[in-house]
Amino acid sequence: MFVVAGEALMDVFTGATTPTGIALDARIGGSPLNVAFGFARMGRPVAFLGGISQGELGGRLLDALRAEGVALDAVHRSSAPTTISLVGVDAKGVPEYAFYGTGAADRTLPLAALDRMPADARLLHVGSYTMVVGETAQTQRALVERVHGRMVVSYDPNLRLNVEPSLQAWRDTLAWMLPRTDVLKLSDEDLGLLYPGIDPAAFAADCLGKGAGLVALTRGGKGAFAWHASGVVEVPPVHVDVIDTVGAGDTFQSALITRLDELGVLTPERVRGMDAETLLDAMRFAAQAAAITCSRRGADLPRRAEMGIR
Repeated sequence: MFVVAGEALMDVFTGATTPTGIALDARIGGSPLNVAFGFARMGRPVAFLGGISQGELGGRLLDALRAEGVALDAVHRSSAPTTISLVGVDAKGVPEYAFYGTGAADRTLPLAALDRMPADARLLHVGSYTMVVGETAQTQRALVERVHGRMVVSYDPNLRLNVEPSLQAWRDTLAWMLPRTDVLKLSDEDLGLLYPGIDPAAFAADCLGKGAGLVALTRGGKGAFAWHASGVVEVPPVHVDVIDTVGAGDTFQSALITRLDELGVLTPERVRGMDAETLLDAMRFAAQAAAITCSRRGADLPRRAEMGIR
């Protein structure tokens, strides 16, 4: 069982103006939720651990999780509201987000919710703003502390400065996570925000030196790099007609982990001990999956049968 902990919310896309306002299109969202969907669509058994509202929007999120085959035993229902993320997409398909979620269910996960952690879990994925804000941040840190070394821990910072504007909060969380993270994935955009002007190779070397097992950096239309004890691998971009890039990073993360599992290296020891050829295979698989998502509207992650790789 894979476990994904973090936020589940509603992405509300802005549309055309209407006589009385503006058209809105609300869709299931949240970076960790997308990763959970990605695992399920790739054929991995996965559970979602997070706070979900008891209201109508929370019910819709549960319906979506259930429909994707994500296990709900670890979900914590809450009387708090559901976070809404207002999304505008620019001419290049790049999204901009505005979050409305102070005190929402995804940020108020109590420590007692960790009792719902599946006993057969072998991977924990965390990331995004629930690692830095609210009660959930402390709860998820306690979870990471409890499981690291016993199962693979995957982490994507996925910065959202309009949720937590303090860069130091994100840096401190990353520093805390590094010795507890087996697979670190981040975008070049996030790296540029965290440490403007830093050399990616130097950053990756520092991360590996502080305990991370693998550092993957996505670069949008420029492909991706990964740094590891076995060396550095680079994968070129997979060219598609881009509709938007919503969910591309989450797709990359879930596909990368899936392929590492398929290749038989998804334990803390094997992630660190794999060879460069295995890592390159997994990175190529992840890049192809992300490209498929970019060719579709919103975070519509691919299924395993679409990948064409065995």
